[in-house]
Amino acid sequence: MAKTGNQNRRRGMDYEQQAAEFLEAQGYQILHRNFYSRYGEIDLVARQGRTLVFLEVKYRKNETGGHPLEAVDKRKQRRICKTAVYYCLRFGYGEYTPCRFDIIGILGEEIIHVEDAFSFQE
Repeated sequence: MAKTGNQNRRRGMDYEQQAAEFLEAQGYQILHRNFYSRYGEIDLVARQGRTLVFLEVKYRKNETGGHPLEAVDKRKQRRICKTAVYYCLRFGYGEYTPCRFDIIGILGEEIIHVEDAFSFQE
C-alpha cells in the first residue's frame, strides 16, 4: 500500500525531530523547524555558538535509492540559500552574521552530520 502525503510528512517530521535531538545533544540551539518562504523550506535552523546553521534533513532506509546526502542537489541547495537570505532578513540577522549550510543524513539508524556541506549559491 502506498503512503499518503500526510504519512510521509509525519515520518519526515519524526526524522527531523531525531536530527534536532542529535544536534541539541551536541550543544546546538534549535531556533526554528520547517521554516517556509516562497522560495522553499529549511528543515531546521539552529545556532552553534555565534553561527547560524541552516540544516537539511534527509532519510533513507537503505542505499537502494541512493545515499541520503546525495539527495541535496544544486537546485535544492539554491532554494535553501534563497530561503536562508529571507530568514536572515525577516529575523534581523545582519550581513556579518556567520552562517553555514549543513546536511543531516539518516541512513537506517545511522545519523551522518556534514557541517558546511555546501557554500552559499545564488
